[in-house]
Amino acid sequence: MLTVERVEVDLESLSGPIDLPALFGNHAPVELEIGCGKGGFLLQQARAHPDRNYLGLEWAAKYARFAADRMARWGLSNVRIARTDARHFVIHRLPPACLNALHVYHPDPWPKKRHHKRRLVTPEFVAAAARALRPGARWIIQTDHAEYFESIRVRLAARPELIGIPPAAPLLVGDGEHTGTNYEIKFLREGRPIHRLSVRRREHD
Repeated sequence: MLTVERVEVDLESLSGPIDLPALFGNHAPVELEIGCGKGGFLLQQARAHPDRNYLGLEWAAKYARFAADRMARWGLSNVRIARTDARHFVIHRLPPACLNALHVYHPDPWPKKRHHKRRLVTPEFVAAAARALRPGARWIIQTDHAEYFESIRVRLAARPELIGIPPAAPLLVGDGEHTGTNYEIKFLREGRPIHRLSVRRREHD
């Protein structure tokens, strides 16, 4: 029986760059979700793609534990959940060319200008995330905050190793069901516009 302790990992106890094959016990492709919340997106994706590994990062301890328990109850051995600072993790802990996909859905927009320095998507973060993507790997990001989206779009467009993928459509699982996050479902019900952007790492820089 899969346990919560196996799903929930303490990345802070590991030193140096993260060894993703060792973390999962295999060499399957790895997709990273930042801000996984209660794990709804990861649950759908991991069930639909058992040949892929999924790492979810969440800062809120109660949500990280909830997500890990959820994956354990479903017996999803291809998921790991960690409570950690995602920006620090991507910049300082991820080795180059280790990710097949990066998912960032509704990061905190920190709307007040004096708080913009707390945003996830800084130039340093974008450079590190691009470095962590394998050639051909994709990065999908969405937000309901128009100003933050424009800032994100400009910063991703400034990276020559990233190329846009049109259109930036919502992800679907195998049966065509939309894999919306809790925030997305809530915002769509409230009638808020959702801004999406998809890029991929060039095959040759």
